[in-house]
Amino acid sequence: MAKITAQQLYQIMFDHMGPQGWWPGESKFEVAIGAVLVQNTNWKNVEYSLDNLRRTTFLQPQKIHALAAEQLQPLIQPSGFYKNKARCLVALFDWLADSEFSWEKLAEQNTDQLRPQLLALPGIGAETTDSILLYCLDKPVFIADSYTRRIFNQLGVTNFNGYSDLKTMVAPELNLTLTQYQEYHGLLDDFGKQYLKKWSSSFLAPYQLILPSH
Repeated sequence: MAKITAQQLYQIMFDHMGPQGWWPGESKFEVAIGAVLVQNTNWKNVEYSLDNLRRTTFLQPQKIHALAAEQLQPLIQPSGFYKNKARCLVALFDWLADSEFSWEKLAEQNTDQLRPQLLALPGIGAETTDSILLYCLDKPVFIADSYTRRIFNQLGVTNFNGYSDLKTMVAPELNLTLTQYQEYHGLLDDFGKQYLKKWSSSFLAPYQLILPSH
């Protein structure tokens, strides 16, 4: 079995699968909303909710910010957990309003400054925070979501305890551009959807991933 690094894994996946163009969305506001709504559901349900928001607000941040949680709830109901997610969106857009809805202004802060601000918002955990950092604020971070953890398990990386632990193990091994970090997450998620259930016949089956702690 061929041994590879996390850096080599990116290149192997990119060579096989090509650019993924992640995250899907016409604007960074749509991306941020999607990152909240996709929690504990699939993307198809998120698209229904985004369509509802698009019809009522044109996904304009000021119009979304003007909606109370009770007004948001029926619009995002297809995504499930709509009461919690509505509270989360209200808090997120309050936070954005403090910076005049300017991602560029927010991005003037570094990752260590932005992360605790996002994590302090209700309903926004580590994965959603990293998704917003990576795709909305252009900060190069590694997202160790469920698909990624399952893929790394299949590649022989098992001695980690959840999201933050795997991220801590992988991040120092990567020397990627922002675009490559964005692609890496897309590659891992799309691979997970296509191949995890038929791992033995996938193009990653011959490899073993080696991280420094192994």
